[in-house]
Amino acid sequence: MTSPDRVIAGFVGALRAEGLSVPTGSAVVFAQALGLVGLADPGQVYWAGRATLVRRPEDIETYDRVFTSFWAEITFAGRVPTWSQPVTLAIDDEEPGEETEGEDGEESGDIVPLRYSAVEVLGERDLAGLSQEEWAEAQRLISALRITSELRVSRRTRAARRRSGQHPDLRGTFRRNVRHGGVPVRRAWREPVERPRRMVFLLDVSGSMEPYARALVRFAHAAVASRRSGQVEVFTIGTRLTRITREIGQRDPEVALRLAATAASDWSGGTRLGTSLQEFNDRWGVRGLARGAVVVICSDGWDRGDPGLVATEMARLARVARRVIWVNPLKASPGYAPLARGMAAALPYVDLFVEGHSVASLEHLAARIAGGRRGARVEVS
Repeated sequence: MTSPDRVIAGFVGALRAEGLSVPTGSAVVFAQALGLVGLADPGQVYWAGRATLVRRPEDIETYDRVFTSFWAEITFAGRVPTWSQPVTLAIDDEEPGEETEGEDGEESGDIVPLRYSAVEVLGERDLAGLSQEEWAEAQRLISALRITSELRVSRRTRAARRRSGQHPDLRGTFRRNVRHGGVPVRRAWREPVERPRRMVFLLDVSGSMEPYARALVRFAHAAVASRRSGQVEVFTIGTRLTRITREIGQRDPEVALRLAATAASDWSGGTRLGTSLQEFNDRWGVRGLARGAVVVICSDGWDRGDPGLVATEMARLARVARRVIWVNPLKASPGYAPLARGMAAALPYVDLFVEGHSVASLEHLAARIAGGRRGARVEVS
């Protein structure tokens, strides 16, 4: 005979596996509802779950599919008893390996622990479809990211505890051996210092990128907060190029986002990738800002201008930058192909082509920014 509490936990887990956000409180209310209506009537079970577990109209179809497949394995009239006592569900806050015990110290078999991670469910959701409450949580997750760039070997050196490479420290050796009359009995060595490479963000804030622009600006703000001042540069791309490094440098991310939107007068306007890239290369990039840097371009590739200009400017940028990473939120769409003129023109000069539609994809992007290797270009994936 199937235990009712196990049935409830299994059904809630099946819904979460299909992407529905089911808080633990909703699962508790569902258990209380079934304690009143029982499991004998599938219609009552269906409406009890739909009234307590479904939070958005667009989730009804997924709920119906999971309900049909899950409850089809259970015989309502026989194997599962109808009960009138409510089932107790408890949130499992114990560490893995620990057991939940009752007040008398014995294990309680009437309590089902539920492990639920709203962060994990939200992390896979498309940012364009989040509610206001979910977007607030997504902003918190993005701001919590620690974004660091790959390291480069600096010209500066530091004292090494032991012999390292071919950098003898003559001053250190002399100081160590003054007591020996200058005879180099104990030699000192120096090793090169590694410093993070500069990061440059080019963020498309056109109308087609509106659902994702705020999240990408938030990601850039997290990068600024994770690095020393002056190591991250941020620009917006629309009908013109706008430098927003100073605005993004504000400590409060909400203030930074508001100032950035005010500075970029072409926010939610058109897109001229080629012209914007040309201005960046002429005024900033080729002159030194992009030299040896990790350049992150966030755009869907839609362009009103000449795709030939996009290809020319991307080639210039690729020659001076360490790596060029292109983030396209549309890449996660089923059957996506880079057919937009701007995207197709730029792709041959991109080292890494990644998604950027969710919190999880931005976490992956942060790892790829930091995971570059010296002396090897990253293949487009």
